[in-house]
Amino acid sequence: MNHARIKAIVEARERLEQRQRDADIERGRSPDDDCKPRDGDGHPKGGRYKREFGVPEAKAQDNFTDPDSRIMKRAGGGFDASYNAQTAVDDTAHIIVAAELGNNAADVGQLVAMLDAVKANTGQAPAQALADAGYRSEKNFEDLAGSPTELVVAVGREGKRCVDIDSKTHPLTAAMAAKLLTADGKAAYRRRKWIAEPPNGWIKSVLGFRQFSLRGLHRVQAEFKLVCLALNLRRMGAMKIA
Repeated sequence: MNHARIKAIVEARERLEQRQRDADIERGRSPDDDCKPRDGDGHPKGGRYKREFGVPEAKAQDNFTDPDSRIMKRAGGGFDASYNAQTAVDDTAHIIVAAELGNNAADVGQLVAMLDAVKANTGQAPAQALADAGYRSEKNFEDLAGSPTELVVAVGREGKRCVDIDSKTHPLTAAMAAKLLTADGKAAYRRRKWIAEPPNGWIKSVLGFRQFSLRGLHRVQAEFKLVCLALNLRRMGAMKIA
């Protein structure tokens, strides 16, 4: 094995270990916790962590070509080294008013950021935001409680029976679930699919964009925003002709 290959493997291992240390710290672990979960006062609360602090799972992977990417589940099955792209779309012309991209597969941490991006780009907060269950969290609802934007966020997968929500521990999530059972809530959420989904399909099928040409988070972010800009220009051109 040549030196360049060995160096690449060592660097990949170091990235995986640093990523795991960051994740462990975020969940409240520390290097000297002896694999014992502790409460807010530092007292052991029973049980043990499966791995030492900072030790990745055996199945953890890293991409030699683009270390900023992450392994994510592919629609239709399988996994790829990917990024998670986000778009916010207006409800009259299907223009993308905000586009962001990150390397976390979960959408939940993007709701507040996307609404902030919409306000920064348009100069005003949206009157209403429709989002699927991937954006549901009590923290999101708490952070946006004083916002001028009305939230309509699914609390369960479409077509699936929603799990019971404890109104004592998750009062805002329970309130959202109740809202979605009302006629107004159902009518509002039904609009999400035909507002939010078409631009995603147009990017893939009309522009033919299915794979990034660049590598690295910041470069890919710029490339995705350029693609969304191209779609907006095409859309505006079509609307002008019509």
